Amino acid sequence: MATSSCLATGLKALFFVLGCVMAGTLVYTIYIDGLPFRKDLLTPWMVATLVDYYINVVPLATWVCYKESSRIGAIIWIILFICLGSVATCAYIFIQFINLSPHECLHDPMYHVLLRHSNKDNNSHERKCSDVTLARIVFGTLGCLMLATLLYTLITDGSPFRLDVLTPWVIATLVDFYINVTALSVWVAYRGSNWFQAFIWVILLICFGSITTCVYIVNQLLQLSSQDPLYLVLLNGNDRSYSYLWMVGQKADMREQCNEPNPMEAVLTGSD
Repeated sequence: MATSSCLATGLKALFFVLGCVMAGTLVYTIYIDGLPFRKDLLTPWMVATLVDYYINVVPLATWVCYKESSRIGAIIWIILFICLGSVATCAYIFIQFINLSPHECLHDPMYHVLLRHSNKDNNSHERKCSDVTLARIVFGTLGCLMLATLLYTLITDGSPFRLDVLTPWVIATLVDFYINVTALSVWVAYRGSNWFQAFIWVILLICFGSITTCVYIVNQLLQLSSQDPLYLVLLNGNDRSYSYLWMVGQKADMREQCNEPNPMEAVLTGSD
């Protein structure tokens, strides 16, 4: 329990500090290089970095859409993610940790931060098109888009490891990018079955950016069936089992309230 409490406090402090770092970087870059809304800033590698950045925003925005009970609230946060970058990301995550109860801080805070409070249990809906299948297609496509962008930029503009590429706004964008990578890395570390595997994924996130993000998410989605609720991809194995059992229990309670027979009991009764 003490470990969980320390984890919640540590992550809260981490994202508060990272948000302040990005805000300071933003103010400093505007001061020395002016506003970023200029065509001369859109060099090939700047464009590639922006594509990389906004693909990484997609899983964060998807999480916000799930997490927020209000559509208007979710839209506002996504707009802030797009406009303010990782400052908004850090603010959102910090608020989620602030909103945890003392009990939730002591008992698996990551589980309670990731899942929506209003209905952690009952998030699977009958759909003609599986959310899991759709997510596989979306993130697979985004991964291919980023790979194509990377190869095209390498061919047309050469290696990014040149001093002339590192303009003030490129550096600020990279700081922005890697703060979001930190948020994704915390999730990957939480989900990892062991620390070595999580460490490898984090290194790949740092080196290959949103390509790794998409590969990782698709890999996790392939471990779900098309009938599973999409939110299960957020959880590690233990929490996923707990959430699934909780959901089954809630459905059983609903059947009892509606005086509906349990399907298994019906089969057994018929056989007698």
